[in-house]
Amino acid sequence: MSDAVEMTLRRRQERDFSSLPESLPLTLRKVLARRGVSHISELEYGLKGLLHFNTLRDCEKAAQIIGEAILAQEKICIVGDFDADGATSVSLFVLALTAMGAQDVSFLVPNRFTDGYGLTAPLSEIAHQQNCRCLITVDNGISAIEGVARAKELGLRVVVTDHHLPGSQMPDADAIVNPNHPECSFASKAIAGVGVTFYVLMALRTWFRENHESHVGATVNLAQWLDLVAVGTVSDVVPLDYNNRILVQQGVARIRGGQCQPGVSTLLEAAGRDPSKLVAQDLGFTVGPRINAAGRLDDMNLGINCLLAGDYEQAKASAFRLDTLNRERRTIEQDMREQAESSVAQVSMSGNLPAIIVLYHENWHQGVIGIVAGRIKEKYHRPVIAFAKDENNQLRGSARSIPGLHIRDVLERVHTLDPNIIVKFGGHAMAAGLTLDASKLDAFQQSVEQVVEQWADEDMLTPVVWSDGELQPEEISLDFIHQLENVGPWGQKFEAPVFDNQFEVKRHAWLKEKHLKLWLKDPRSGQEVEAIAFFAADAKWSFEPCQKVTLAYRLQANEFRGVVTPQLVVEYLWCNPS
Repeated sequence: MSDAVEMTLRRRQERDFSSLPESLPLTLRKVLARRGVSHISELEYGLKGLLHFNTLRDCEKAAQIIGEAILAQEKICIVGDFDADGATSVSLFVLALTAMGAQDVSFLVPNRFTDGYGLTAPLSEIAHQQNCRCLITVDNGISAIEGVARAKELGLRVVVTDHHLPGSQMPDADAIVNPNHPECSFASKAIAGVGVTFYVLMALRTWFRENHESHVGATVNLAQWLDLVAVGTVSDVVPLDYNNRILVQQGVARIRGGQCQPGVSTLLEAAGRDPSKLVAQDLGFTVGPRINAAGRLDDMNLGINCLLAGDYEQAKASAFRLDTLNRERRTIEQDMREQAESSVAQVSMSGNLPAIIVLYHENWHQGVIGIVAGRIKEKYHRPVIAFAKDENNQLRGSARSIPGLHIRDVLERVHTLDPNIIVKFGGHAMAAGLTLDASKLDAFQQSVEQVVEQWADEDMLTPVVWSDGELQPEEISLDFIHQLENVGPWGQKFEAPVFDNQFEVKRHAWLKEKHLKLWLKDPRSGQEVEAIAFFAADAKWSFEPCQKVTLAYRLQANEFRGVVTPQLVVEYLWCNPS
């Protein structure tokens, strides 16, 4: 039986849906309105709907710098990050710039365990030693004050492309392309690092068209790499606003049509997924984790080389290695998760859980602490910071938060109260990273608990399953499932709809001792339907055989032996009194 806190079922608030066409089903109009869709045009995902790059600060300036470097045949070096967003950004730049005529494009990615995050002064020196003249950061750089300064001292032109929140000081780069720069008016603040990269490339192609129309850079079809944009965007769990939905949907469509990079295709094959039936969320559970496994356990160069592979056989070898690393990561994660849950259980036995959970074990793997923090957050609905010791005897921390609590702001507040506790930190509202001296752990825990207790109210700490309400029996159908799929992609801040209904349980079975299969009957109509609860053995709820249940569920089409039927995918389950 799960010892996690029980979830509360709440219905999403009704929003005005009168501006949406009556040709859409009523339930679908309500679902879309609750997610901020006010016009049918917001469901049109053609590339013409993208925001223009001229509203993205320094985008055209960056394009000119890169274009001039290509014309002069200067060596260009891309400095990336060791996650899937960083890997896809690096790969996109390398592939596109090469296609645009650059003859010498290389990349550097810091090692998570020895180099730390982002562009550092030593990395700038390595780039200079490799005869780099134009240095471009992707998915990092907005906080690389020293790294950019060193690159400039060495005579390099520096273009920073990033999407992370800036600090009080900006790097002295030749161009800074970041939608979250305080002087940037770009409307999509949620764009991922790979999306920023794509925008710079669009501006670069336009620069060639306007200044050197006969150059190959003016004719390159950038859409051929939208699969990389989709993978990086979904994997980085950025909000899927309209602009991001266009990028993701276009990329997913290319993957489904077999028009993707060999590396993406082979990673899906390694995960056992049929590309022709792919939905956006699948990228976050298949391709993303396998690329991330390289940065977590080994070297992100492996993930990038897989994405850069020019043919199937070359990509397959890399994908096989990435899949093996991902399996190793799962084993490490399972051990760490059990230790973490044991620690939380000891704390909860002594009273209520604190407003934020701080975890540390001397043998934990620093490449996996972010995943463990996320798992514990999901189970106990508390912000979590997990620490592991690095090779310098410092503690590397990875934070995951809950809706309503901006975890980077929490860390900034702790740092303001005592600047001697945190060595460095950075991140977003829902995820952040930090470094401490080991001797400061107790002081940090005390300070961060005080801050969160002041900022987090009871409602914020109450775990909630948000539902779009009941479905009528006739809506539990393949037709309605297809209608839901057609208005996606679904994802962060554009969540796939969850519904709730009561059902009678006809029978149940455990599959592989971890997945719960339910055969249900709708008491209103007598209609029978099957449900699946994946990894129910580790779920936030526990199942005891009962005759009636309330389910919070998503709809899915399930194909078995050539027969396709509606299936309920259980998000949460409550056993009802008979």
